[in-house]
Amino acid sequence: MTPRPPGPDQPTTTSPPQSPPQSPTQSPSPSPSQGPRAGTASGTEAGAGAGARARARAWAELFRLPALFTVPGDALAGAATTGNRPNPRTLLAIASSLCLYEAGMALNDWADQAEDALERPHRPLPSGRIRPPAAFVAAGALTAAGLALAARAGRPALAVAAPLAATVWAYDLALKRTPAGPAAMATARGLDLLLGATATGGSARPALPSALTLATHTLAVTTVSRGETRGGSPLAPLAALATTGTLAWTLTRTPQAPGTAPSRHSAAAPARHPAADTLRTVLAAAFVATSGRPLLHAALNPSPPLTQRAVGGGIRAMIPLQAALAARSGALASALLTAALAPAARRFARKVSVT
Repeated sequence: MTPRPPGPDQPTTTSPPQSPPQSPTQSPSPSPSQGPRAGTASGTEAGAGAGARARARAWAELFRLPALFTVPGDALAGAATTGNRPNPRTLLAIASSLCLYEAGMALNDWADQAEDALERPHRPLPSGRIRPPAAFVAAGALTAAGLALAARAGRPALAVAAPLAATVWAYDLALKRTPAGPAAMATARGLDLLLGATATGGSARPALPSALTLATHTLAVTTVSRGETRGGSPLAPLAALATTGTLAWTLTRTPQAPGTAPSRHSAAAPARHPAADTLRTVLAAAFVATSGRPLLHAALNPSPPLTQRAVGGGIRAMIPLQAALAARSGALASALLTAALAPAARRFARKVSVT
């Protein structure tokens, strides 16, 4: 809180020296204190700038800005399974995914107002920094934008984006606290990868194994997230840790051939290439390191702070997982591009929480 400057009714401790009387024809000389208007204008501008920054930070917290970097890799990993290079429709799928993901973030906080008021009063809605109707309108507008972008990418992409949007809304408004909640979140993430595949190659079939891998990791992380605010049993972190190890082993042991969907472009390099194998192994190790270490800590001590770190690590681990999936399909450029998002996600996570 900034100290409030003394007002005109607050007495000063010393009286200013008396200036000599002026003649009637002598115009008063300006004193240094006669610049209040300029000073007030500067103060107003500074206040407006501070207010704009505060609003921007509030929306960044609502949208979980660092988690946004985990989204493009879904579409890129899906596109890699088709044997096609990323094309303009892939970019539309990425934009659609970003809109639908952020719609889910805004809707999540709108639906959790009462709970956050008790457990997370610092969040943008319970703290009053963002009005609940504004968050709900943002969720609706972003959903509409996401569906419109998917429609531009083609009917197959829209056929995936529509159930994806429905799953996001169903999770936030009805399924989150039910036993079906983690499965719904996993379904949404798997559909997001299929969105990239259908937008790029027209078919979801070649992307099903990668979508299942990503959905399995999401299921494990979402199950752990249920103990974020109250803590819980070490069973969920232990199960997630076992899942992480299993998925990493699968990534390094079972190369996936590029998809057979028709393409106007040459297929990506086969996954059997030594460079692809090496990159896949490195990315799988990064996936284990990012997700496994905080999960182990949460398993040893399932307190709310360590559980939140485990969830955050699991979310950030999606980036090396997506990159490893792209490398497994032989798309080295997409794998490297996805992996390059990890430093930005880590840097922004120091400023804005991903949970």
